[in-house]
Amino acid sequence: MTLESLAKDIATAAKAEAAKIAAAGAAEAAELRSEAEAKADAIRSEAATRAAREAEQVAREVVASARQANQKDLLIARRAALDATLEQARTTLGDPKWKGRASLLKALMAKADSIGTSGFSVRPVGLDKKAVKDLAGSRTVGDETDGLGGFVMDAADGSVSYDFRFDALLTRAWADHLPAVTAALFD
Repeated sequence: MTLESLAKDIATAAKAEAAKIAAAGAAEAAELRSEAEAKADAIRSEAATRAAREAEQVAREVVASARQANQKDLLIARRAALDATLEQARTTLGDPKWKGRASLLKALMAKADSIGTSGFSVRPVGLDKKAVKDLAGSRTVGDETDGLGGFVMDAADGSVSYDFRFDALLTRAWADHLPAVTAALFD
């Protein structure tokens, strides 16, 4: 074998070895690329699933928050309607031209008569002083008291006092009948 043929054999062997190494490298690169693409797909899928879960959670929270805000607004509106209703009742009871005033005063004085007549005095609300004087009978009519209408009946010794003022009656009636008023307004 000559030197030249030996060089050719070495070169051929080297080329074959290089081709083999290059083929192995290309195969390994293809495998790495395939693994990387699979990992990227898995990461994308996981991220999409997580994003969908988070979006669903945010949507639930937004809906719950909106419902809570609506309920709060509804309660505020109902409270305003109840307050306006109570204020309208106060305005009506405090109106000197209210048509039911005289009959209510008569009914309250009849109730006062059933409690006791002797030894009691009455203190009228200024607006109803004349009417209460006319209805008081043998009772002493004392100083005026504050209120929307009606009177306060006091024992002579000051031990007992009965409040027949419209304000007090309205406050008690409002507390007793608030569920019925609420039902009438909102059902």
